[in-house]
Order: sequence, then C-alpha cells, then structure tokens
Amino acid sequence: MKKLLIASVVAAAISTAVQAEDKANDKWVAGFAEYYLTDESESGAPNFLDNGTGIGAEFGYRFAPEWATRLEVSHLNIDASPADESGNRVGVDALYFLPEDLLYVFGGLKYTKIVDGGSMVNVGLGKHWHVNDDVAVITEVAAYQGLDDSNETHVGFKLGLAYTFGGSATSSASTDTDSDGVADGQDNCPNTAYGTTVDAYGCALVADVAPASVVVTDTDGDGVADDLDECANTPSTDVVDATGCGVFIEEEVSSNIKVLFANNSSVVTNPNDSQFQDFVDFMNRYPSADALIEGHSSAPGAADYNMYLSQKRADAIRTLLVEQYGVDADRLTTQGYGETQLLDTANTAEANKKNRRIIAIVSASERVKLQK
Repeated sequence: MKKLLIASVVAAAISTAVQAEDKANDKWVAGFAEYYLTDESESGAPNFLDNGTGIGAEFGYRFAPEWATRLEVSHLNIDASPADESGNRVGVDALYFLPEDLLYVFGGLKYTKIVDGGSMVNVGLGKHWHVNDDVAVITEVAAYQGLDDSNETHVGFKLGLAYTFGGSATSSASTDTDSDGVADGQDNCPNTAYGTTVDAYGCALVADVAPASVVVTDTDGDGVADDLDECANTPSTDVVDATGCGVFIEEEVSSNIKVLFANNSSVVTNPNDSQFQDFVDFMNRYPSADALIEGHSSAPGAADYNMYLSQKRADAIRTLLVEQYGVDADRLTTQGYGETQLLDTANTAEANKKNRRIIAIVSASERVKLQK
C-alpha cells in the first residue's frame, strides 16, 4: 500500500512581548481539526484509500514581524478498504506573514506513518481571525507533494484555535502626587499645596523679609536692610534670603526628538538628522540625566503585534544613539506603547503615518533664580 503523507498547518496569533525586548518574541500553542483529500490515484482500487480526517496540535515561535516557525504533531484517520487506517504525523514549517497580517504563506517538511512511512513537502496559505489579543481562530489550506512519488499530490483543509503567550514587563513612571515637580520617591514634604515654590526635595521655600513696621534703608529694594544685605544691587524682581542674596531653585529642563516610521518598519531612514545631535548635546550638558525613548504605532493590525513593533522602533533609536552618536547605553531606556496612545484616531493613511512615531525625552535639573 502506498505511503500516505498528510500535511497540515496552523499559524498562531501574533503577540509581542517586548518591553525592554527581554521577551521580544511571541510563542503560541494551537489545536486543530482537518479534512484531507487523497490523490485521485490512491482513491479506490488497487490501494483502497479514500479521504479522511485528523486532529492535532502545534507549537509556534514568531522571531520577527514577518517570520515564524512551528512544530506540528497530529493523528490521522483515513477511510480505506477493507479496514480504515490511522497513523501519526510530525513536521516543521516556516511561515511568512504579509503586511498587516492580511494572510500568511508557509512551506515545510512532514513525515507521516499510516501504513508505510515517508516524507512530503508542503506549501499553503492561511489566516488568523483574532477573537482578542490572546486567542485567534485559524483557517488554512495546503497542498502536499510526496518526495518518493512525484504523482502523489494531496490537499488538506484545517480549522483550529490558537492561544498566544509571552510578553514583557513594563516599568511604571515616577509619580508626583502633589504636582510640585518632585517625584514622590524624592519628596520629603508630600502634599505641598499646589502652586507652592519648592526646593529639590519638595519642601516650600520661604524668604525672610524685614517687618513692615521697622524703618530700614533698602537701596536695592529687595526687602533686606542695607546693613544686613550681603548682596547689594540684587534686582527687585528676585526672591532673596535673609542676607539679601538671590534664592535659587532646581528647575526641570528637557529636550526631545521625534521620528516617524514607514508602515510595518523599524528602520531609521534619517540617522544624520540634526535633531539627533541636538539631543546628544543636551545629554552631554547634563551628564547625570537619563532618557526614555518611547515607541508608538498606528492602529491597523493586531494590538499585540503593534506593541512588539513599537518596542522594536524604540530600540532602533537607542541603538542609533549608542553606536553612531556615542551615548552611554546605560543612560537610555526604551518603552513600547503600541497603539495605546494614538495622536489621531482617524482611519486614514495620514493618521496612521502620524501615529507611527518615536518620542525620546530627557529631563534634567538646573539651578535658576527664583523670581517674585
């Protein structure tokens, strides 16, 4: 009896695991049922083989936005005469996903043992129909060609359910509960009244002035008598301390860069843009400051894949700043936000272009005079 080699395929939902790209690759498991059409030469006498059904499972790994690989095992039941035949199949496939995951094409190699054992190559076409970020219904059609018999060709149809897992932990940003400009972790005076001028530790600044009832000579008009004023000619607009000298505070200053990307791409097309050097100059001016590079995507496509792509874009900017501009890698962190922070929710090409972006932000403190 001729070898019967049946191949099947299921691809899984795309989900990204990024954040920090420690888990930048998706994995999935799937179960499926299939219907198999034998080659006409194997239906009826003399081989008495007919069509059949099967069930199986697979494990997949998506290592790039376009590419994935998977391992499949299944059990087959084939109608035959005088008695039905059953057996097992195992194989591997490579999958290529079209833009926006419209469809995927695949090819691979399978080994099946029904009556005899043998190998077969397969090619096919499939699609994921996402129920949510983790679960997808999968449909697929494939053609199989025996390696030992060029006339042996079969067709398989598959329906299954896939679950995607993997992901990345995200770090939360520093919070400032009382909105005084000092993060809670460094604020020694929590719940400062809104609008109060505070020092670098979140505590209110108070300037001492002479009582109104005391007659004093105050030449520079800063509120401190001349005989106590250690800083003559202080501008009257400056806040001063008890010695008549200006009060300084730590003020937040920032610089940022903005980069737009092509659809489904993480390639930086303008690495020599002057904004990169301006950003690096700012970081050199404040050597203790660190930068957060935020990646964002447009809305079309699976949310989990968009999260993965936005992280990859953020990492591309970080790599550019480190390798081409010499920024210390330890000063740069990345965060992918996917489609969670859209600038334009319209379903247009222009809106999608605006949403595919990078925002790199660095903040530092500098000592400035406190004004009245």
